[in-house]
Amino acid sequence: MISPRRIGAILKKELIQLRRDSMTLRMVIMIPLIQLLLFGYAINTNLREVPAALVDQSRTGLSRALVQMVEATQVVTFTHTFATPEEAERAIAASDVRAALILPHDLARRVSQSRDPAGPGKRETKRPVGQWIVDGSDTMVAAAIRGLRGMPLAELVQQPANAQVPTFEVALFYNPEQRSEVNIVPGLVGIILTMTMIMFTSAAIVRETERGNMEMLINTPVKPLELMIGKIIPFLVIGLVQVAIVLGLGNLLFNVPINGGMGTLLAVTLLFIGASLSLGLVLSTIAKNQLQAMQMTMFVILPSILLSGFMFPFDGMPKPAQYIAELFPATHFMSMIRGVVLRDATLVEMAGGALWLSGFTVVGLAVATFRFNKRLD
Repeated sequence: MISPRRIGAILKKELIQLRRDSMTLRMVIMIPLIQLLLFGYAINTNLREVPAALVDQSRTGLSRALVQMVEATQVVTFTHTFATPEEAERAIAASDVRAALILPHDLARRVSQSRDPAGPGKRETKRPVGQWIVDGSDTMVAAAIRGLRGMPLAELVQQPANAQVPTFEVALFYNPEQRSEVNIVPGLVGIILTMTMIMFTSAAIVRETERGNMEMLINTPVKPLELMIGKIIPFLVIGLVQVAIVLGLGNLLFNVPINGGMGTLLAVTLLFIGASLSLGLVLSTIAKNQLQAMQMTMFVILPSILLSGFMFPFDGMPKPAQYIAELFPATHFMSMIRGVVLRDATLVEMAGGALWLSGFTVVGLAVATFRFNKRLD
């Protein structure tokens, strides 16, 4: 027969254990709090102030007025100015900007043509007044720029413009068909590596203690840094195998192109795997058991995935959220892997992200080595 007294005793024991487990209590509070802040504040599917470049070949008061009209929409903000379209294309390939507006030399004539509707006796072909070149690998960014295609010019020409001719022509680079898998498959590499690499290594040190192997390690001449490096190397191979599976099947099944060089792809992947593994080792030196290690892993993985730009555009986040996102290795790798796979970006063009991942790995290994003591207590 079920005894309420015995049930009450077990309940009391569980509550006492939960109260003593401060890590679990913090996770119970922090995980829903972080989710609320991320989805309510940081995550925004309505893109605003997408970084863009300007190529103003007209250099007239008319072109400056047109640029002001575009910026007034708050969809883009012009962060770079270039003299030629080729320079703007290189900036897009390097992820410095997501799009570029090109205003031609004959801007005034094109705007003048837009005032008059096409007539039967008019031979002159009416053309858009400018052109957008866009990084089409991100479908949300491409959709936001396409929304400017039919921007009205009534204020600029002082009368209704010809509605049959779009204001801007939009050229989508890297993913002209706007297939979502082209953007998802490279990003999926970052998500899988983030989850597996951090999760595997976060329990590396505490697992040795729980299995009783720490006593053996204490009695060996192995130094802390040697132990950390030895823990990392096997997972480097595992990570490379995962990358080969995702990109290989992505190319075979979904026809996702791999435009970059294999050497650049390998270098970028190794940098990210090293950064993720070093982060996992730091968590492993903090946790007291494998349960705490898993809890801290989820605490790190959740914002890493949501803020990396995989699910929601990085450019749509508020600036404070972007600063926080840049602290995570996944954010830098997401941009780099898409740059290599889709835009054939070089390591030099992505030097900022590469240096950051390298520094993160060195600092992470140093912190993990410093925190690890060859002592049972």
